Amino acid sequence: MASLAGRPRRTVNDERFFVISAIIMAALLAAGFSVHLAFGRSSFNAPLRVHLHAVIFFGWTMLYLLQNVLVGTGYRHIHRRLGWLAVAWVPAMIVMGVWVTVALVRAGHAPFFFQPAYFLVMDPVTLVTFAGLVAASITMRRKTQWHRRLIFCGMAILLGPGVGRLLPLPLMIPHAGWAVFAVVILFPLVGMVRDLRARGKIHPAWWWGAGTIVTMQIAIDLITFSPLGMAIYGLATQGSPGAAIAPLSFPPFPRA
Repeated sequence: MASLAGRPRRTVNDERFFVISAIIMAALLAAGFSVHLAFGRSSFNAPLRVHLHAVIFFGWTMLYLLQNVLVGTGYRHIHRRLGWLAVAWVPAMIVMGVWVTVALVRAGHAPFFFQPAYFLVMDPVTLVTFAGLVAASITMRRKTQWHRRLIFCGMAILLGPGVGRLLPLPLMIPHAGWAVFAVVILFPLVGMVRDLRARGKIHPAWWWGAGTIVTMQIAIDLITFSPLGMAIYGLATQGSPGAAIAPLSFPPFPRA
């Protein structure tokens, strides 16, 4: 293992922060989905597309964690080579994420704490925003401080489904989406505070990353409650049971 001895203290502390953050993010996602399974809210009998979705998305989480560990332990050359996996991985995430979301809405199975149209818009918009931040981070890969902060913000967006399974979202209707956002945005905010304490100033990448997340959340609302949102819902549900469900009404609570 490459030694950290002789490296600037700031660099070592940076890498420790990003490694610990990646561990926390992975743990949050694992906890959220594990709790969901333990309470019987999900099942291994789900359709194949759901299992593929899980493998691809959790695979990304493990890749993100591994990449941070590789940098933190000095294996930057492996980190750089492995990083190109993201070029193929992210498009697969978008395809699977949109496919599963549309299938759920068409079947009339949107989570009851989200309006069906909101759920239909929310998932694709968050995935496209995530992909945009990852693409920006790859473009800025030679500028390490930009690269690691932008992809950190992208990863924070993906925490939404895991965080949502840990929050009492049924009690947060009609603001469940914003409740999830409030937790997600904490991650770049923590990064800002950490920069202030360690560097005396906030790196501009945090402002771009956090600003993108805020813009994403506002865009979800603007699209959902617009004629465009209604048109998207009508197109996605045409000829399916979901077409009979009011797009802006909350589904009934599930029976015990």
